[in-house]
Formats: sequence, structure tokens, C-alpha cells
Amino acid sequence: MLLRENSACIASMKGLRDRVFATSITKVSVLSYRHGNAASGIGMLNMLMKKDPRINRKRLVRTFLDMININSPSFHEGRMGDYLESKLRPLGFRVTRQRYDKSFNIIAFRKGSNKQSSPLILSAHMDTIEPTEGIRYRVTDKIIRSTGSTVLGADDKSAIAQIIEAVAVVAEHDISHGDIEIVITSAEERGLHGAKNLDHTKIKGRHALVLDSGGRVGRIVIAAPTQVTYEMRVTGRSAHAGMEPEKGINAIRVAAEIIAAVPDGRIDKETTANIGMISGGTATNVVTKEVVLRGEVRGRNTAVLKRIKGDIFRKARAIAGERKARVRITEDQEYRSFRIDEGDPFLGFVKDIFLTCGISPEPVITGGGSDANIFNATGIRAINISNGMQNVHSSEEFIEIKDLERGCQIVLSAIEHFPELSGKKKRRTRKTTAFSGGLCSFPFQRCIRSGVCESSKGRVCLRS
Repeated sequence: MLLRENSACIASMKGLRDRVFATSITKVSVLSYRHGNAASGIGMLNMLMKKDPRINRKRLVRTFLDMININSPSFHEGRMGDYLESKLRPLGFRVTRQRYDKSFNIIAFRKGSNKQSSPLILSAHMDTIEPTEGIRYRVTDKIIRSTGSTVLGADDKSAIAQIIEAVAVVAEHDISHGDIEIVITSAEERGLHGAKNLDHTKIKGRHALVLDSGGRVGRIVIAAPTQVTYEMRVTGRSAHAGMEPEKGINAIRVAAEIIAAVPDGRIDKETTANIGMISGGTATNVVTKEVVLRGEVRGRNTAVLKRIKGDIFRKARAIAGERKARVRITEDQEYRSFRIDEGDPFLGFVKDIFLTCGISPEPVITGGGSDANIFNATGIRAINISNGMQNVHSSEEFIEIKDLERGCQIVLSAIEHFPELSGKKKRRTRKTTAFSGGLCSFPFQRCIRSGVCESSKGRVCLRS
């Protein structure tokens, strides 16, 4: 028996030791409740769960290898787009190549047999960080890893392989499902360009499962920061460095003072700042007239982020003024922070999907952004999950084949069970309701409340 932690169910646990429930969902047999907590149930589930035999491991690996052999750095995703179209159309998807000024996104739609369900969006990105040209890798029975000086490209092609295999299983086994919308973006690695330019008139879903987080399968990103990037153009005065340096104002020295004075690194547990690029100068015998600094500030607290950013800009202007130089600052918000509340129904659904697959969910807070930031800012509830890729953005990148399969199983289970969430009308009853137990609206979740379910506390336990 697996329990989602809510006030109605937790309150009833103490008197239910040694009570046995059975469920037929995803072929799990009897689970005995003995210790009065959900953790024991999770542990038992992990022991009982088997691989989904419908997933074709050989095909899944082959699809992944096909894609990592396609070089697709940001803004150069043409061949990947061709490949995706060739894989999705035979599986019953209507595929659109949605173009924007620098590249394109792939939007694919498959009509569902369950008419009551709203669409589920499955999302990943098709570009990779560079270098990927001339990729070399090794495949064993357990791991696929880069063996050269390039990245592997598991970020994020392992996610695409998992999505493709999951929908292939759906098509082969005629699995009942709601509408499926696959959104594969471009240039994610260069500032989420594809997601920012996504044509939302072409998608209808309001819930997105984004597969673009590293680490073991089971991690769920529940919060991510806002990122603000900025450019400082420091202008001094040029002069001959050997003959009359006194007439010059060295922009490099001014920029160095700014870099040394402004907040940098980890500011607090939610905020970071960094100057990552510097360019300028023409020759060693010239007092440099202009230098450009590029940096960023990230944070989940809007007020703190604004304060740190303001502090950086004020100090830069003050230093430039003291040195008789000028500084022009431009800024851009790359993406906005989000946080998924603990009681969010879609988050509860995703956690329960992990449980159905025998994987303990691990909510995490990240310092990085993803397409999930853009989806959430536009009103689509998006949850970013790990798809098993490790050591991303390095030549040490790898993925375990078992995680490739587990990620696929998560996607497949989400497709199968999403109608159980979206197809139900969730009503909050105003009065206290008594009932004797029964399956809740999520997979594996059994309401064991034999007394009352108190919706007045903000939690409602729904029966099928």
C-alpha cells in the first residue's frame, strides 16, 4: 500500500498497523502495512516492481544512439528535426515544424482514445551543448558514455529516446490514453530560445512533463530561479601606452576594479552572481578604450535578486565615475522563477507515477533554468524531471541503460494514468464527508480514512 502524505490519510495511520490491502494496479501484488508510515510501503514496492516488458530495450538504445550520432548544436538542428519527423509520423502523430527567426521547434500531436482526458505535453530539447562534432562513445551492457573530447549528447537526447519509445509502446499495444502533445524545442542550451519562441496556439495542453534534469531517475524539480543577464560596456580613453599613457583612461583597469568590487559567487542559499565573459583591447601598446563585461544574477527571491542586481549596477557606475570613465549597462530577464506547491495536484500525480514504477520520488530545488521555467510563466503547469543523464556538459557524460529504461517507464506510466487525473472533476466538499476507504484519483494511492476526510484543512481525498 502506498500513501500520499496528506492530513486526512496520515491521521488514520496509527490504528491501521498489520492491515493488509491489495491492489491490481500495474501488476503489484499484496502490500502489507506494518510500520505506520509511507516509507515502508515504498521500500516494499521497490522490491516487488519489475521492468515493464512492453518496453523494447534494444530499440530504445538504438534510437538514442541514432540521435547522438546526429550533430545538432544550438541553431543547427535541421537533421535532428528530419529524424524526429521520420520517427513520430509512423506512430500516428501529426508533426509540425514550427519555425522562428533562428531555428524551429517540433510539435507533434496524437489524438487520444480517452475523450474525457485533457492533453498531456511531453517535452525535451533537440540541441546539445558543444562540442559534439566527431563524437566518440562506448556502449556496454550497463552504460553508454563519451570516450573522446566531446559531450555525449544525453542532454537531452536520452529524454527524446524515452519519449519516442514510450509512444511506440502506446501505439503497438493500443494503450488507452488522452491526447498526447510532444514539444521538442531548439536552442535550449543557448538561452531557451525555442521555448521562448514556441507558438502556443499550436498546443492545447495545460500540463507538461519536461525531461531535462540530470541525476538519477526519481528527481523532481519543484523550484528553479529567475535568471537576469547583463552587459556592461566600460568606456575610457585611448592613448599610446609607451609615449603618453597619462592621456588615456584604461578601460581594462576600470573593469577590473568593478569585477573586484561587485558581489560574486553564492550570495545566499537562493541567490548567485557571476561575471563570466570579458572582452576588449586592441594591442599591448594602446591604452584600452573599451571593455565589455557580461554577467548574470540568479535567484528565487525576487526582492533579493533585485537588491543584488541593483548593488552590482550602482557599484559599477560609481567606480566608472571615480575613474572618469563611462559605463553603459543593459539587462535582460532570460527566464522567471517558479515553485511547485506541495499540494499541487500535478506534482502529486508525478510523485505517484514514480511510485507506480517502483522509484522513490526526490523533490529537488535547482539553480538552473529549463524550458519548464518558460512553460510555467505562460500558464502551463510544467514539472521538470530527471531522465538519468550524468556529468552533463562535459566529456565525462554518461547514462546508465537501466536509467534510460526507467525514464521511459515513467513517461509510459504518465501517458497511461494521466486521464485518471485530468478526466476527473475534483470537487472540494464544503462539509465533512465520511467514507470507508477506496482508491483515490491517483495510481497506487489508497484512502484508508475510515472516519472523516476533512476538506476544511485544504486537502481533499478523492475516490474513484
